[in-house]
Amino acid sequence: MPEFILDHGTPEASRAFNSLDSFTQGYIEAMFFTEEESLCNDSDDWNMPDVAFDRETMESRFVGGNTPSFADLAPAALDRIKADCAAFQEANAALLDSVYGVTGKYERNAYDAERAGNDYWYTRNGHGTGFWDRGLGEAGDKLATAARYSERNLYRGDDGLLYLD
Repeated sequence: MPEFILDHGTPEASRAFNSLDSFTQGYIEAMFFTEEESLCNDSDDWNMPDVAFDRETMESRFVGGNTPSFADLAPAALDRIKADCAAFQEANAALLDSVYGVTGKYERNAYDAERAGNDYWYTRNGHGTGFWDRGLGEAGDKLATAARYSERNLYRGDDGLLYLD
């Protein structure tokens, strides 16, 4: 399976993304990875196993004909993301510190802030993987409990920008 690479959209957006902490970057990457299909036109076609799409066909199915990018985030959505990530990290600093550097049962690399940001998005939105699924023991279970029941969804507004509900 190919690695997901987030499109930043513009050089300015790339600089803004790179200025974020690793946890928030991981959160945003997971958000785009899981929400990309929901921003697509005719998304039912994506679930048909006998239909193969090339990259050009895939891109043409997205709203506006383009894949969503970091540059598409509304400023208010980015502010909310940064606030959510900062609050979670602050409230769970000791637990996060205890798992950074751990190599879980399914991991090839040591657990880090970027992966924790991924897991915050996956866990809070019920994607079937997350903190609890990394072999992080009791700390992973506690992080999963802290992240659950605060779901966020990405959507495209009438102005073409991406927002969180």
